[in-house]
Amino acid sequence: MMRKGLAGQRLVAVFLVGVLLFNYPLMSLFDRPVMVFGLPLFHASLFIAWAGLIALMAWIAERGSR
Repeated sequence: MMRKGLAGQRLVAVFLVGVLLFNYPLMSLFDRPVMVFGLPLFHASLFIAWAGLIALMAWIAERGSR
């Protein structure tokens, strides 16, 4: 029972990290004319942050269900 509450708290923390990651001041740091894997840095950073948050939430959810 305690583990499920901890997983919920971790998911809320991941949500807050996501809010900070996709907020204007931090995203403006990546708005540069640089290409990464053929994509502009801004778009690559959006995709990497989005994929990272999804992977982290999946890991927390799977770990919390044991």
